[in-house]
Amino acid sequence: MPCRVLLGTVGVAALAAAAAPGAVGPPVRVTFTDVTAAARVTFTHNSGRSGNKYLPETLGSGGAFLDFDGDGRLDILLVNGRDWRPTGRRSLSALFRNTGNGTFTNVTAGSGLDVEMHGMGVAVGDYDNDGRDDVYITALEGDRLFHNRGGGRFADVTKVAGIANAAFGTSAAWLDFDRDGRLDLFVGNYVQWTIAGDLWCTIDGVTKSYCTPESYRGVPSKLYHNLGGGRFEDVSHEAGIGDPTSKSLGVSVVDYDVDGWPDVFVTNDTQPHRLYRNNRNGTFTDQALTAGVAYGEDGVAGSARGADFSDYDRSGRPHLLVGNAPNQMLGLYHNEGNGLFVDEAPRSAVGRASLLTLAFGVFFFDYDLDGHPDILAANGHLQEEIGHVQSKVQFRQPPLLFRNVGQGKFEDSSGSVGAAFTRPIVGRGAAYGDYDGDGDLDVLITTNHGPAHLFRNDGGNTNNWISIRTRGVTSNRNGIGAVVRVRSASGTQWSAVRSGSSYCSESDLARTFGLAKDPVVSAIDIEWPSGARDRVANVPVNQAVTIEEGKGIVRPNPSSGP
Repeated sequence: MPCRVLLGTVGVAALAAAAAPGAVGPPVRVTFTDVTAAARVTFTHNSGRSGNKYLPETLGSGGAFLDFDGDGRLDILLVNGRDWRPTGRRSLSALFRNTGNGTFTNVTAGSGLDVEMHGMGVAVGDYDNDGRDDVYITALEGDRLFHNRGGGRFADVTKVAGIANAAFGTSAAWLDFDRDGRLDLFVGNYVQWTIAGDLWCTIDGVTKSYCTPESYRGVPSKLYHNLGGGRFEDVSHEAGIGDPTSKSLGVSVVDYDVDGWPDVFVTNDTQPHRLYRNNRNGTFTDQALTAGVAYGEDGVAGSARGADFSDYDRSGRPHLLVGNAPNQMLGLYHNEGNGLFVDEAPRSAVGRASLLTLAFGVFFFDYDLDGHPDILAANGHLQEEIGHVQSKVQFRQPPLLFRNVGQGKFEDSSGSVGAAFTRPIVGRGAAYGDYDGDGDLDVLITTNHGPAHLFRNDGGNTNNWISIRTRGVTSNRNGIGAVVRVRSASGTQWSAVRSGSSYCSESDLARTFGLAKDPVVSAIDIEWPSGARDRVANVPVNQAVTIEEGKGIVRPNPSSGP
């Protein structure tokens, strides 16, 4: 299909001040300031911990940046667990509306999301293309699909929609696997566990500890095909993703072979990972073993959590990031372009710095807006007593931040972005989004049986940037699956609009590109899931824009700032 060209407002002569293509400029001073209290994000996760050491207590839970009310400002949703037996208190997930002045208001009551569940993960997407983002929450006793009715109200439509997943769901992601314009749903499931079937395990030979998943049988993941009209069909078996040995914790959707169709990478805990290649006919084939991502460098199935993809070296190919357990280090798999991946972590600062951490939420994002994706990992162990048997491994662990210094290399910058970021926590979910509308990407990290943390990015916007939100017409309304390419003086960057990734969490669907000192974006090219292509030329920097399929930049674009 021919590319439609839609002109911007800035002449190409403005490209005069240019850096060498692909160059990484000098670092800018960035501080991640913990503004949780000042922003009034008051929330404490309840794992249900009661002294019985039940396995699910260790894993929850996630959070999301979303714009549930369509005002252009990012709101926050935090998923909660509950007590195993009634105690007289209610533990609810929390929906916080962005007021636009740097603070949030808790609007959970009466929202329809104010129901108790042993929640784990969250995925956000407009599955019925009505212009409002809906919410899917995975939960131990059964997942729930909440339809956004508008006016801050959600309705539980799980049964009506044909969703039936009571299988220890963890991470989930929306995708349009058949490119029919409707969002489908992939759900990762963990293990077969019940209170009655809980096993006794120990790490010190004396007291009970949380069991590792080897003790339990796996559960197949689920793929729900969107039939339209608010209905879904379970096509897991027919699609070839119903592996009963999987013990899934992380899900990342990516077109890893760059054929225009979304593939799915699934991390498994003590089982081989799965890389489901889309066969373009409604079925998938697992290519993890032949691609070199099923096992770690040592040939052993790792204990993995979150995952994400990004073209961190501007090779034109998406590379893979995997969060692992201590003594396994983060996985940083470079896509060689021939169907194979090579783990670069053991030879990099990423591997050395993460050797003793247990990573859950992991993602690529450009925190300093220099045009090169960086890495964040939210860390925290499962066993409070781990220090008694592994003296170098701690229960509470600080996040890790790696700055991309170019040529495929990273440096550990965790200690240079403020004292708040170095505080040890029991990290779980992690998401990014520009909640205050200043251009740089802020970070939300959840903790197990503790508070959530909102870190404001201060200084990233010293560099120039462009934020692009996609709005599908023939494609799904969110534009999930669209490939966005940004061209400027220092080269070409690209990113795919995607749901999921990280761990049990959802980042903002808008794509933010750092531009360093480039004064203008010469072109934005979008390849839509429908097959349509659009180009917008000569776009001023330092702004958030919405690009609609076939129309280009649509105005007015709601401000995400105060």
